[in-house]
Amino acid sequence: MIYLTRHQIAVVFLCATVGTLSAQQAGQAYLKTKVEPGRAGVFVDGKYLGPASNFGAGRKYALPPGEHKVKLVEPRYEDVETTVTLTAGKTTELKQTMKALPPPKGPFGVLRTISPEKYAAVYVNDHYMGHADEFNNFAQGLKLPVGEYDVRIEPSSGAPVKQHVKIEADKTVIVK
Repeated sequence: MIYLTRHQIAVVFLCATVGTLSAQQAGQAYLKTKVEPGRAGVFVDGKYLGPASNFGAGRKYALPPGEHKVKLVEPRYEDVETTVTLTAGKTTELKQTMKALPPPKGPFGVLRTISPEKYAAVYVNDHYMGHADEFNNFAQGLKLPVGEYDVRIEPSSGAPVKQHVKIEADKTVIVK
């Protein structure tokens, strides 16, 4: 019969756990982004994952290996769509500089958003505009030309908030 000390049992447990984690991680592929501007929204296979700057030097997206459609969206720039092939256990870096659009014409009003989830995606007329934290206080807001808009705030879990708003010149509308 073999007797193990607590220390030896802990080492055996740790080795078994690390082996299991390595096997699980080997089944994942990773995507990092280096996108200018960094606030561009990253969509993979149609799902919003967050702003590009979140997944640069220190963090990465864990995805299944294989081919994925990536879309980068920032309202002041042309959308970028590409396909990446990810390999299990490897990290692929997507580098992209987006092309600026001409500035819109005024007059303008301001849209503010309030959401408990700071990276909840904000859509105006079904077009991604940024995340809720970018438009959530008196000093921040989304400047929009005067008109009527359908606004949707989509958290990563839970029901989206939908509201039809009228933007008026030099006024602020808040969507919660």
